Amino acid sequence: MQALHITPGNMPPECEVLRQEVRDFLAQEMPAYSKVARAKNWTGKDQTFSRKLAERGWIGMLWPKVYGGGERTNLERYVLLEELLAAGAPVSFHWVADRQSGPLLIKYSPHVLAPQIVPRIVRGEVAFCIGMSEPDSGSDLASIRTRATKVPGGWSITGRKVWTSGANMADYMIALVRTSDRSENRHAGMSQLLIDVKQAQTQGLEIRPIQTQLGGQAFCECTFDDVFVPDDHLIGEEGQGWQQVTGELKFERSGPERFLSSTQLVLEMLDAADPGNPAQAAALGRIVAQYACLRQMSQGVALMMAEGQDPAVATSVVKDQGALLEQGMPDIAHALFADGLDPDSDLAQVLDYLALSVPSFSLRGGTREILRGIIARGLGLR
Repeated sequence: MQALHITPGNMPPECEVLRQEVRDFLAQEMPAYSKVARAKNWTGKDQTFSRKLAERGWIGMLWPKVYGGGERTNLERYVLLEELLAAGAPVSFHWVADRQSGPLLIKYSPHVLAPQIVPRIVRGEVAFCIGMSEPDSGSDLASIRTRATKVPGGWSITGRKVWTSGANMADYMIALVRTSDRSENRHAGMSQLLIDVKQAQTQGLEIRPIQTQLGGQAFCECTFDDVFVPDDHLIGEEGQGWQQVTGELKFERSGPERFLSSTQLVLEMLDAADPGNPAQAAALGRIVAQYACLRQMSQGVALMMAEGQDPAVATSVVKDQGALLEQGMPDIAHALFADGLDPDSDLAQVLDYLALSVPSFSLRGGTREILRGIIARGLGLR
């Protein structure tokens, strides 16, 4: 068995300067949002808020200036995200584009798609969704069946994606599709295509929002029926989709959103706690200690990535342990505070929301089974 190693460390001074700037900004902006709105955390959507971040250069802050980016460091972006998440800021409009779609376009289509689209991401003008999961595939992306067939001038897509977050609100989708038949290598024959969602809806793309137990329409089912995508919307090389997607998922799994999605519930419990109640003190103390540990791990992963290392196993461990902590939090809150709790209180409403939403925390960005498979392979256990 191989050892898992995460090197802890401290953020450089410029990161702490930025941290204070972000806190000053949030102190002005966040009072406008209710406690329940803050509980939605990075799934809360407000394009006006995203545009305010864009005005400060806080979208695409890592990217080259030729695309409108800020050419700042990955660690500065980490600090920005940490502060936004801790405050429950509504960042969903630009989240996917800033985290992974923009970097993907810059890396794999620097002269065609990136110059057209990335500056619009930086200005907070366009939203992205990711077309990966499919019916009967789940997180096993190697089993996808949606197919893109070569036609004159481009590709014709037929198939179905499901659990596509925000597809009904997105301007663009980056879809993983099959561009050649399956072979013994399950990871071969897949490619990534950029889809103009609004245009595709006039050609045979049907988007059906999925009603969840939260009552919203955060997820969608997307059915493609002979949807045309031009040749220059192929991202990277044909057949290299699997390698590109796995690199993309590293950013999706390693960020602080994987353990800071339920911060509002912690704050509400701390506000409601009785300092003289030993059960509450012990339970909340354990949560804070677990948060501190996960923060050290996540920050250590960020520092390792900033040094050019590829801590893929460590990112999966952070996501897995972060989901475990946050999924257990509603039960702890219920056990400690449910008796006599005013149903109209902020604590009750935040608890109700998160009790319904936390089951999804071990699905998004890769299920627990997939993550633990990655961890087992990385440690030499399978």
